[in-house]
Amino acid sequence: MYGGAHLFSAGTAGRLGELALDFADRWVPDPGSLAEIVGIDEGLADKVHRAVLDKLHTEPVEDFRIDFEDGYGNRPDDEEDGHARSAAGELAKGMEEDTLSPFIGIRLKSLSGELHRRALRTLDMFVSTVAEQAGSLPAGFVVTVPKIQDLDQVKVMAEALGELENELGLDEIPIELMIETPQTVIARDGTVGARRWVEAGGGRVRGAHFGTYDYTASLSITAAFQTMDHPACDFARHALQVGLAGTGVWLSDGATNVMPVGEDREAVRGAMRLHYDHIQHSLAHAYYQGWDLHPAQLVTRYAAVYAFFLEGLAKAGERLTKFVESAAKATLVGEVFDDAATGQGLLNYFLRAIACGAITEDEATSRTGLTLDELRTRSFVRILEGRG
Repeated sequence: MYGGAHLFSAGTAGRLGELALDFADRWVPDPGSLAEIVGIDEGLADKVHRAVLDKLHTEPVEDFRIDFEDGYGNRPDDEEDGHARSAAGELAKGMEEDTLSPFIGIRLKSLSGELHRRALRTLDMFVSTVAEQAGSLPAGFVVTVPKIQDLDQVKVMAEALGELENELGLDEIPIELMIETPQTVIARDGTVGARRWVEAGGGRVRGAHFGTYDYTASLSITAAFQTMDHPACDFARHALQVGLAGTGVWLSDGATNVMPVGEDREAVRGAMRLHYDHIQHSLAHAYYQGWDLHPAQLVTRYAAVYAFFLEGLAKAGERLTKFVESAAKATLVGEVFDDAATGQGLLNYFLRAIACGAITEDEATSRTGLTLDELRTRSFVRILEGRG
């Protein structure tokens, strides 16, 4: 979730959960209404509905960005100074009261043009204030850098963070990059550009967020077609996956900017279905993270994620079980089993389903016939070696 720095408080994550539950109570009070709006199979609707409500009660927001960019706007220096300090104070308070989301961070203004001084000033004030009041930054803290146009912008951010760490005695602060300009996808010399930006961070870059609307606007795509599932966005996503494969950098998809708000029943339902479909599209393209802008979107976020994994659970479990058995037998008689990649893909499905909370480890073992130790190897080949 991204939210304006001027609105952030120590209790923001919990408050967003309350608002999301209020929305669910009004618009999807039962499994049948959820199935009708977003198209979930009725046989799964009860389990998905129950899982969504449980998630909103226990951990409504997994990752939050205190936003000094698009969600905040351009304000006089004294006003942003004040919000940098007050938001930092609320973060320190949330650390003390244990009310923060598991992951949290800030998004600064762009380091390009006239905004770079403001961005670095906000960074300094925010991090220094948290360190002074709490003694450290929260675990999982990250700084998100938007609208990158030059490698030096990433290098400058890494240097600035290094200086703050030395001055304040802090652990290394990771960076996330907003991928929302063409040159961050394909470099000016025609090569895939993403890895260069990661390398410019000197080992600090933890994640890359795709910015749908800035990216499509930079390609002169008109507003009516600036959507998450535009082919231009799919191209960028795939280029990022290829360029960053093996780096360990997390990838996050963009946000749906049509909000399910207001009193118009059809408009709210249409926005819910659009958001649900966008997330399913992201998941099909192996983007397992995304970000949202309104608490009402948390309902369809979790519904889409849980449904994605639960809908194929029985078939995937059956396929993986047979795959392991067939491969193990082939190994025993000296035959070559050359489709380990498919087996790994099926295993990945269960690992992702466990990670997002759609199923438990016990459910995975009962569906696949694998032991818990085998699952935790995370490797189809190692499972076969163990059975061989």
